[in-house]
Amino acid sequence: MSPAGRFAPSPSGDLHLGNLRTALAAWGFARTTGHRFLLRVEDLDRVKKGAAERNVADLRELGLDWDGPVALQSERIPQLLDRVRTLTDAGLTYECYCTRREIHAAASAPHGIPGAYPGTCRELSAAQRERRRAQRPPALRLRADVTEFTVRDELAGPFTGAVDDMVLVRNDGTPAYNLAVVVDDAEQGVDQVVRGDDLLPSAPRQAYLASLLGHPAPSYAHVPLVLGPSGQRLAKRDGAVTLRELRELGYSAQDVLEWLGSSLGIEHPVRSTADVLEHWDPSAWPREPAVFKPWPGLPGAVDPEG
Repeated sequence: MSPAGRFAPSPSGDLHLGNLRTALAAWGFARTTGHRFLLRVEDLDRVKKGAAERNVADLRELGLDWDGPVALQSERIPQLLDRVRTLTDAGLTYECYCTRREIHAAASAPHGIPGAYPGTCRELSAAQRERRRAQRPPALRLRADVTEFTVRDELAGPFTGAVDDMVLVRNDGTPAYNLAVVVDDAEQGVDQVVRGDDLLPSAPRQAYLASLLGHPAPSYAHVPLVLGPSGQRLAKRDGAVTLRELRELGYSAQDVLEWLGSSLGIEHPVRSTADVLEHWDPSAWPREPAVFKPWPGLPGAVDPEG
């Protein structure tokens, strides 16, 4: 299987400019390095009706293409659970009966790692598990034997982050995000992961999980986010921020593509994805978030100091 990059949106709504920028970055990385480019819909969590179809249409309208059919994560649940059984057979999982409130209270204790699971259920006896199971169905957690792991990011350099006993299967039987993304990437040949830098803290735990499953960590490139004028993450409060909304105001997909290109440091006119590839240079990308300001004309403005 030839190596691949990918874009993997969650269909919880329309893609905003930050999502589209990440998609363009992932596509450009793949197309300029001889990789296949895959589109995978991560639909294990909240799904808004029709969002996946609109996401695909928006990407096509921008001029992005991909290799093979669009993959749906929900169609691979049996394969994901099969990989969990491999970890369980190796003694690397345990049942967890904690509620979110209990986890938050324990993780807030002095000397706890913020956001990390404190291991409350890690050493329960069989009798304790049986009693807890009668009250609440368990989630399944990884029994990690490290507390941190280091990855190398093409933009951020070496990055060491916390690893805890992450959830692999939720208590409703659904595979959890970290498991799904690691297994799907490995089994689809993805060795190049380009995504928003809000996910950089997830990379060490995902790379560690990949190592337990016998897979090398992918190459990572975490792209700075797009912020609204207030300096907060781009959202509906910032006005027209999706391709559909901007089109309704009279802007074209080419106008959006030109803004996306300029936000990635391309100083030449960008009216097609071919222009993006011609002037592709990740070393010129701003390392600070891009700031989207409402467009008084064509195109919008980027403030790399935001």
